[in-house]
Amino acid sequence: MANINFSTIFHTSTSNRPNKSFFFTNLYFFTFSISLCSLFYFLGLWHHSTTTISATGYTVSSATNIICSQPNNSITSPTPSTQSSPSTKLDFESHHFVPDPPPTAARVHHIPPCDSSFSEYTPCEDTQRSLKFPRDKLIYRERHCPSSEEILRCRIPAPSGYRSPLRWPESRDAAWYANVPHKELTVEKKNQNWVHFEGDRFRFPGGGTMFPRGANAYIDDIGKLINLRDGSVRTAIDTGCGVASWGAYLLSRDILTVSFAPRDTHEAQVQFALERGVPALIGVIASIRLPYPSRAFDMAHCSRCLIPWGQYDGVYLTEVDRVLRPGGYWILSGPPINYQRHWKGWERSRESLEDEQDGIENVAKSLCWKKLVQREDLAIWQKPTNHIHCKLQQKVFKNRPFCEAQDPDTAWYTKLDTCLTPLPEVIGIKEVGGGGLAKWPERLTSIPPRIGSGSLNGITPEVFKENTELWKKRAAYYKTLDPQLAEHGRYRNLLDMNSYLGGFAAALVDDPVWVMNVVPVEAEINTLGAIYERGLIGTYQNWCEAMSTYPRTYDFIHGDSVFSLYQNRCNIEDILLEMDRILRPKGSVILRDDVDVLVKVKSIADAMQWEARITDHEEGPYQREKILVAVKEYWTAPPPEQIQQSKS
Repeated sequence: MANINFSTIFHTSTSNRPNKSFFFTNLYFFTFSISLCSLFYFLGLWHHSTTTISATGYTVSSATNIICSQPNNSITSPTPSTQSSPSTKLDFESHHFVPDPPPTAARVHHIPPCDSSFSEYTPCEDTQRSLKFPRDKLIYRERHCPSSEEILRCRIPAPSGYRSPLRWPESRDAAWYANVPHKELTVEKKNQNWVHFEGDRFRFPGGGTMFPRGANAYIDDIGKLINLRDGSVRTAIDTGCGVASWGAYLLSRDILTVSFAPRDTHEAQVQFALERGVPALIGVIASIRLPYPSRAFDMAHCSRCLIPWGQYDGVYLTEVDRVLRPGGYWILSGPPINYQRHWKGWERSRESLEDEQDGIENVAKSLCWKKLVQREDLAIWQKPTNHIHCKLQQKVFKNRPFCEAQDPDTAWYTKLDTCLTPLPEVIGIKEVGGGGLAKWPERLTSIPPRIGSGSLNGITPEVFKENTELWKKRAAYYKTLDPQLAEHGRYRNLLDMNSYLGGFAAALVDDPVWVMNVVPVEAEINTLGAIYERGLIGTYQNWCEAMSTYPRTYDFIHGDSVFSLYQNRCNIEDILLEMDRILRPKGSVILRDDVDVLVKVKSIADAMQWEARITDHEEGPYQREKILVAVKEYWTAPPPEQIQQSKS
């Protein structure tokens, strides 16, 4: 163990080391390569520090790595290199130009304006077209819309001198003459205080044929007979409304009235109502149902409306019964009420007026109505809260059968019938058919009976509550998009083209506005009855047709998924032109829909010369649903003298 062979150990250890000569050979080669590369790099750097002209006609500067165009575009041969100078100027000007399109080329399609004679055009109540239809029962005054070939595809002008309407509540008592240039009623109704002309405006003293002391005093008289202040009466309908003073003065009592009258010899009466900021529609009771659901109104009113209530087997009063709430009131003033005092002034015989009143009384009894009171010029009937007693009465007298297998809420071109619309079944005599309603304002947010009973498929109380909260959020967001909507008092007349449960209108209830809630007849679920049960108002509408209203009715139009609903049913351009017709100059539009649909809508809005933009959903940019915000420009027809000069 002690005798170790050191020579053997040394030989073994050195045999494991790399070859020393091989190592130094690689080191020399590596050093030589680096030196050679460095030499060529510095030679190249020195060589390329000069400026050359490339074969493509561009000056190349390696020092700055900038490429800029030279004046000559032809291919040139390389030129000798020259030393670059600090004073060399680089040409950054463009030398290639795309010519502008010819001046005559139209860049944006614009929908032309209509002739100034169409400034008050109402397509479905056109006075010339109406002459083709029977005068019997005023059928010619009903809706008769143009065919697709007859539809005007131009923009309805405002009359020369048109001005933005006065703000509410000042508008209740005055309107600009230039906006509704008709003085006929100031002459025809001069002694009845309907409307007066003063300077550049009309004044509305609030008078009417049967309330010469004014609508306010007349409503006070009604209030002495039935309770108008406890919130049990919220929605009302005024048949043959004149300039809608009755509805105008009920607003201060939190009663929302739908006023209607035909477009007839009383020129512009509904137009006056709308200009005043009062809800109104063109309409008439003739041969088809009124465009409202059953059990919609708490009160109906006729003040010398000249409707033959007792004739035609009481068909018109039967229609009033359909739209009245259980326990609702029908108020009548004018002929034949108090005929003993007025028969000479009405230029009718006592006998004919007595017969007329007897006819009305008989129809009311056949409807199971109770006559509450007749005092001086007012008579008031009340509809029963259920039909338990009425069904027993009908079995005995058999004078008016109940309707069978008929949807009482269907009311779009639906023929009138003389049968009695039955109220929903009840168990107890004190129960309200269809369900009782909370008093206003609790009524707005209470569960509507149609929803609580499960009558509306898929709409539960939870869905209703969620929808109410959703629209509060959406309305607040809209006000950030449209400053005019946010400005208190800027808008008065609003339209919601696809209302669903009326959430948009409910969210604005504290603003000085009213909303006409439209439920399209093509909607999957008919929700208009629930909207009325909330204490709001509305109507049915097919947006492939024109609305029964005058041009420039609304300050603001809202539509939720309207164009998705109608894009395969009719021409989108026709719907937008109808919106343009009923929207006031400087009025706004907010539409929410699929982004692809809104892109199409915006192209047409641009052609109508609206100022339109598409913005994000309130939940952010990743939602496919977007929002279009638009403002209609202010423009009017030329002054009459300019039109005359152009014709001469």
